[in-house]
Amino acid sequence: MNQKGKIKHVFPGGNTTRGFVSFYDNILFQEEANRIIVIKGGPGVGKSFFMKKISDSFLNLGYHLEHHHCSSDSNSLDGIVIPDIKIAFLDGTAPHMVDPLTPGAVDEILNLGDFWDEEGIRKNKDNILKANKEVSRLFKKAYSYLEAAFVIYESWRDTESLAFNNAKANLKVEELIKSLFENYPVTEDIGRDRHLFGTAITPNGLIEYLHTIIGGSKNVYVIKDSPGASSKNMMEKIYKEAVMRGLDVECYHSPIDVDKVEDIIIPSLDSAVTVVNSYHRAKIIPTNITDFTSYLNEEKLRYIQAEIDKDKKLFEDLVQKSVVFIQKAKEAHDKVENYYISNMDFNKVDGIIKATIERILPTEM
Repeated sequence: MNQKGKIKHVFPGGNTTRGFVSFYDNILFQEEANRIIVIKGGPGVGKSFFMKKISDSFLNLGYHLEHHHCSSDSNSLDGIVIPDIKIAFLDGTAPHMVDPLTPGAVDEILNLGDFWDEEGIRKNKDNILKANKEVSRLFKKAYSYLEAAFVIYESWRDTESLAFNNAKANLKVEELIKSLFENYPVTEDIGRDRHLFGTAITPNGLIEYLHTIIGGSKNVYVIKDSPGASSKNMMEKIYKEAVMRGLDVECYHSPIDVDKVEDIIIPSLDSAVTVVNSYHRAKIIPTNITDFTSYLNEEKLRYIQAEIDKDKKLFEDLVQKSVVFIQKAKEAHDKVENYYISNMDFNKVDGIIKATIERILPTEM
């Protein structure tokens, strides 16, 4: 391996209209993993830094990696995966609370808390407790706004769907499924579906790295939709059809409607199906485009457009209010991190990084 590897950027958890939702158990399945290293320690002890250093080393050796970003700070990592050697590193601290499922055989713990000055941290106990309480309060507020936003989103969806021609959409679904799976009959051996987020509601608003997820696929099917002209049922049907045919799939969910899959990757078909709408748009060149919004009856739409516009504005206002509180929660969390950062021996962390790379590096390199 001489050429530098590539990174796929995803989110294993998300700030959603249902609160914090985690797909952590989908980062690397236990049955597939050679090793899952769970990194423990408090905020600010260098878990993300540790993973970035491991990632840099393997990228320079030509390995492709997955970066699993934190939805509450997209510059921070909650995990990395090195698919070629089936090794993952995970942040095992709150709110993730990951513990080894198969200790010794698959999982191991790496505790960066071994390198902090406990006495120095204890001096800030009251400040840490106060800041942690504030973080929880602010996230609760943010999730209240997101929950309210979804109520309005449903109103928008239900109103707009009055103008939607389901019959035309259903015909298109069958056409696309036939195009994708014509040469792949249903089998006894079902495929595996892996679920993550491709988009996140972060302190900086909606963030996506979709081009790193979809861009590698030869065939890219784009489905243009809207809340009332939704591809939700179609996307669910596509990924389930793939699984029934023994094909592994990656499904990337919406933080707005968690049950809605907005991106499907089918590696063995070198194909991706991705939704395009006001809140989800991959920077890619499609090979096929289906426009569900063209199945909206214009005459019916004119009659309800004012209602739709009001719902859309209110929905976006509520999401923006939630972002403000997620931003404030990050600022409060940063204060907690600073109490730990000033009491860490990062020279020892550097030593563990080097030792870990040597330990997991394949012997044939």
